[in-house]
Amino acid sequence: MTDVQRSDQNRVLDFGGFPGRWEITGSTEDTSGEFLEMRFEIETVPEEGPFVHTHPKAEESYEVLSGVLEVYENDEWMEVSAGEKHTVPPNTPHTFRNKTPVELINVHKPAGQHEEFFRRFHRLVTERDVSLPPGGLNDVVLIAMLTTEHEEDISAVSPPHWVFKGLAVLGRLFGYQLPD
Repeated sequence: MTDVQRSDQNRVLDFGGFPGRWEITGSTEDTSGEFLEMRFEIETVPEEGPFVHTHPKAEESYEVLSGVLEVYENDEWMEVSAGEKHTVPPNTPHTFRNKTPVELINVHKPAGQHEEFFRRFHRLVTERDVSLPPGGLNDVVLIAMLTTEHEEDISAVSPPHWVFKGLAVLGRLFGYQLPD
């Protein structure tokens, strides 16, 4: 395998099932930290989607290439269709879901440690069998631990961040460990 193939392979985060296949198209290193850009191919997102969260210091944008993405923001769901773009301002509670396959470009600006968070999340799913939505206490504790370790980049809203912090403390007390 060539260095280029290894590099390309290192940019693909294939979760198998939800949340699908993600490709890093503009890494933190590529952009000198200005932003992180990824291409998502997602079959469907469970009814509730990922937990409602904020990015305290970064805006997040979705540019839908095909399909329809539903974005939850300001206590309501809105549809973002192919050819449309939506930006969520920093520190704004949001999540997303989709009922049919969707392809989109996702950008976090500035990049912060989002890439490291997503790479570690990928390892939880592929190496530790963590599922979304969480399939049990093990999944909930590991997701809470990861989220609280990256709280400058992502903060839970529902359930509240303090619940995640408490679960993370319990996880450490019971010997749970996250991948590096």
